[in-house]
Amino acid sequence: MNLSKGMKEIKSKYNNQLSDVEKELLKKNIFASIDEVSKKKKNFGASLAIAFSAVLLISGLFLYNNRVPESTITDFVSSSKSLNVNDSDKVVLILGTGENLKIDQDNKTINYSNTGQKITLGNSKEVSQETSKNNKTVYNTLLVPYGERTKINLSDGSMVWLNSGSKMIYPAVFNGDRREIYLEGEAIFDVAHNKSKPFIVMSQDQEIEVLGTVFGVTSYNDESTINTVLKSGSVQISYKNAASSGHIDKMKITPGTKASYDKNNKSIFSEKVNVDNYFSWRNGMLVFKKNDLKHIMKKISRYYNKSIIIEDEALSSESFSGYLDLNEDIESVLKNIKASTNMNYSFKENSIIIN
Repeated sequence: MNLSKGMKEIKSKYNNQLSDVEKELLKKNIFASIDEVSKKKKNFGASLAIAFSAVLLISGLFLYNNRVPESTITDFVSSSKSLNVNDSDKVVLILGTGENLKIDQDNKTINYSNTGQKITLGNSKEVSQETSKNNKTVYNTLLVPYGERTKINLSDGSMVWLNSGSKMIYPAVFNGDRREIYLEGEAIFDVAHNKSKPFIVMSQDQEIEVLGTVFGVTSYNDESTINTVLKSGSVQISYKNAASSGHIDKMKITPGTKASYDKNNKSIFSEKVNVDNYFSWRNGMLVFKKNDLKHIMKKISRYYNKSIIIEDEALSSESFSGYLDLNEDIESVLKNIKASTNMNYSFKENSIIIN
């Protein structure tokens, strides 16, 4: 066998597939192998072994350069920006196949098996799905419109409560060394502990990393602040484009703390709070402490899926403190607010007018 001629043919065949760095590395490896063998007694079998090793090396580099890249959750989020949580009046689960499953039962809990292949919707409906397609991770999307709420048990055992007007994107099953989900809206997380696989909650300009803990996140696109409230454990929050660093700033918080990020001026700050006040919506209650009326009406609007218009700008900044029972109808809730503020309200077509 003419080894020199064979190597030239192989290199010519794959020459266009390799970078300059890879070509140089390959050349060094081949010549090193030849030099080493030449020190020993040359024979036909040794020459064949060298040629075969060279083919394997070149082929490996060729396959590496031409492999299909693994899709990331960031890629998937970018492709699903157009999804509107209010396109349906029901909670909707979108599978990786694109199939839309509406959950119209009173029990809106969603349960995943530990493999992610079986999903139980409500009390009894069960569906199946593949957790990968063409060697790529399959992502599911959960849409919770105004007026609805839901609870989901993920494949790793973590539990998530999603509030009205929220969207969550997550893999059918968590592979790799990170458990990543993406959130728009408001959610409470009770994360299953896994020391070797941190749980990552991504949202606009923010990333939260935990191993196992209970915390809440509020990140609505139409609000200027992202809030993270920690009930137990610890979390590290990374903020993109924070003013203090120009790129990424990090903050660790302890239980009983709320961390806030202002999207407008890119500032971050933290304060001690009563955590239960921020988790109360899970049980059908809203707790306010000197919150302005505009903030309160936005939450009530989402919860009841009603348009609320404040006509008096001065009134919108008036503060309110108290408990609101969201198991009551919206008019009863408005009466409770009116009892301690100067507002009046009226119903006009499909809207509520505050003046």
